[in-house]
Amino acid sequence: MERIPLPFTQFVVKVHSRCDLACDHCYVYEHADTSWRARPKVIGDEVLAGAAGRVGEHAATHRLTAVRVVLHGGEPLLAGPDRLRRAAEAFRSALPPGCALDLRIHTNGVLLDRTFCELFDEVGAKVGISLDGDRAANDRHRRYADGRSSHPQVLRAVGLLREPGFRHLFAGLLCTVDVENDPVAVYRALAELEPPAVDFLLPHATWEQPPKRPAAGGETPYAEWLLNVYAQWEADGRPFAVRTFDSVHRTLRGLSSLTESLGLEPADVVVLETDGSYEQADSLKTSFDGAPATGMDVFTHDLDQVARHPGMAQRQSGLAGLSADCRSCPVVRACGGGLYAHRYRADAHGGSFDHPSVYCGDLMALIKGIAGRGGPDPAPRVPAQAAEPVLVPALTGRQLGELARGHGGADTVGALARSQLALTRAMLAAVWDSSGLRDSAAWDLLSALDATAPAALDTVLGHPYVRAWAARRLAGDPAAGLAPLAELAAAAAVRAGCDATLPVPVRGGALHLPTLGRFMAGDGVARVTGRADGFTVRTAGGDVVTVTGQDTAGGRWQPVRRIRFADGWTVALEDTDPQRDSHHWPVEGRLPDPELQSWTGALREAWELVGRDLPAYAAGVRAGLTTITPLRAGPSGRDVSAAARQAFGAVGIARPATAPILGLLLAHEFQHVKLGAVLDLVDLYDPSDTALYHAPWRPDPRPIEGLLQGTYAHLAVTEFWGTRTLAYDGLPGETADHTRAQFALWRRYTAEAVERLAGSGSLTALGLRFADGMRESVRPWLEAGLPAAAERTAERARRQATPARPVTPG
Repeated sequence: MERIPLPFTQFVVKVHSRCDLACDHCYVYEHADTSWRARPKVIGDEVLAGAAGRVGEHAATHRLTAVRVVLHGGEPLLAGPDRLRRAAEAFRSALPPGCALDLRIHTNGVLLDRTFCELFDEVGAKVGISLDGDRAANDRHRRYADGRSSHPQVLRAVGLLREPGFRHLFAGLLCTVDVENDPVAVYRALAELEPPAVDFLLPHATWEQPPKRPAAGGETPYAEWLLNVYAQWEADGRPFAVRTFDSVHRTLRGLSSLTESLGLEPADVVVLETDGSYEQADSLKTSFDGAPATGMDVFTHDLDQVARHPGMAQRQSGLAGLSADCRSCPVVRACGGGLYAHRYRADAHGGSFDHPSVYCGDLMALIKGIAGRGGPDPAPRVPAQAAEPVLVPALTGRQLGELARGHGGADTVGALARSQLALTRAMLAAVWDSSGLRDSAAWDLLSALDATAPAALDTVLGHPYVRAWAARRLAGDPAAGLAPLAELAAAAAVRAGCDATLPVPVRGGALHLPTLGRFMAGDGVARVTGRADGFTVRTAGGDVVTVTGQDTAGGRWQPVRRIRFADGWTVALEDTDPQRDSHHWPVEGRLPDPELQSWTGALREAWELVGRDLPAYAAGVRAGLTTITPLRAGPSGRDVSAAARQAFGAVGIARPATAPILGLLLAHEFQHVKLGAVLDLVDLYDPSDTALYHAPWRPDPRPIEGLLQGTYAHLAVTEFWGTRTLAYDGLPGETADHTRAQFALWRRYTAEAVERLAGSGSLTALGLRFADGMRESVRPWLEAGLPAAAERTAERARRQATPARPVTPG
């Protein structure tokens, strides 16, 4: 079966192939590749049109909702304002309807002036600037050819981007690490500029051209340098994003990385040179002359052909594409083998990338150092052989306040996720203690992995339906057997690259590995052996099948499919786990490829809409939603969605007809997910209250928790309609009228529900503060002016016997 390539979503476009600085650590001009010498200095109109056309074609083919185009060099500002304007216009006009352009430019900053900033404001381009720290640090490498300092010009450029009129253009700073520079001085110099983000980049190197390692710097000087920066960044309260540190935090929790330098996420970037040729990642120029070449160009090859290039395929192959040493490493899920270019080493066949990174020791020390210093605040461990009391991580007052308003940023939702993982661990220990078993190979393996591969185990235990099963088991559900213990242990062993062999019961003809997928194994008990590059299954019928990489084993292996979005976020589309039937609606079976493609396109479009219409909710969704379970459509085409109280991180949805409905369902259901986690940590109401309360949108009375859950979910509904109403401000048409009427209806419903909660007499002191936060979010929407016709339509809806549902956006 031919590999289906991952679509590209990021395009680095070289608009100028020369530079006005002579940085001695530059991978373009100072390393092994010399192809720049033969290329045109400036990208021509024909090449620009061809490149834009190919990107637009690719976006249409794969139904992309957003692409990122980075104008690069050399030094892109040397191309001049007119050429840069034409580039922006070419790419924007080539994209299909519904596909947004995230336009960036990366510059050394020395030519940046007000004219360029006004242009970038006009065309919507964000600007990243290279700066290695204070003057002494920056001048170590970033100088003019005659030795002059570039530091004053770069500070002037950053100063322009800090002006109120241009601040929104400032994407951040890129700093190449030099271990001879003082890390604290570098950090302070960058922090004083108040950047929105900083990327700390390891200098490009290979095993043939290794990085410098001062004699007094220890065995891992780059890790120590970065950990010193990390300590300052943590002490300052993480004042700006740092992609390296944020990626380590995320990968230690089993989430996707934000950079190609870490994690196992497949690369989705391609480079277009000034002559129209496609290249792989620019960093490969440091390996050997011609390393990034593909032999393809925009005139004769489409981007799907480029995606099938062996080099591209290798960079998209995840764990299977790493060396044996990397696959057996305990931090491989976080490290990902490091940057592909940094693995190059000459050998008897000329050279290969089948090696650990030349920064292997530094990456190991950095990841362990961040984890050891608290990092993402991993959940407390439950002792392997006893369910001792567990201290669940608490929310701060600020975090609870964010959540009360309906929102919650990445750190707040991350705190909820950590608390849920701690509770899952406690429940798992309780399941074991109540099982009556005295001996279990599965439990022994779980205990061993807790000590040797805790990140792999946490990734599996963080799967939403693990806790759903444990809750049913502890509640005495006779259908909730103990088979999942073996399934969890086997899945964690596979993720850890552990070579343990474990008997796993086959249920419904399938061997289930939570977070990974299912193997159609017939009946009986199968034996699973973990491998560094996958796993082997020995069925009761005597079959022995090894699964590695993207193998499907003739269709018997059905992996969990993951959808990756343009911003790097990934979510699992779960259609294999038998525990997913936790949402009180029938689930869909395994999605056929056409339906999978429809889901992929719809989710990408919906996520783009959530980011646009619900930005205060999007960061929390991105941090906490890991799993979407397809449900069967409701009766008469009714939109169906649900969140399970015991399945943090998952929502169930029947794919609706339009992307706006899907976006609203995602936000609406994730509100239930967040509030359920909050209620596990704090008491917002008196649990002994047995009274029933009417919600304005339902004909039947609800318990106090039901009213609270509905009100909280409808904060997102109200804000959704409110932001869409603003977008349609002044526009005629049925869609605009429907949107205004929905906003009028839901702001009134939600405001009434908040007051009903506050007046119930059942809320605790914290619950009253929570209600105040919800009231604070609704108040501005109540003050927004609407046409009288919209108010009349809303009033008619209120009088209907069956109130309007919150899932019908236009």
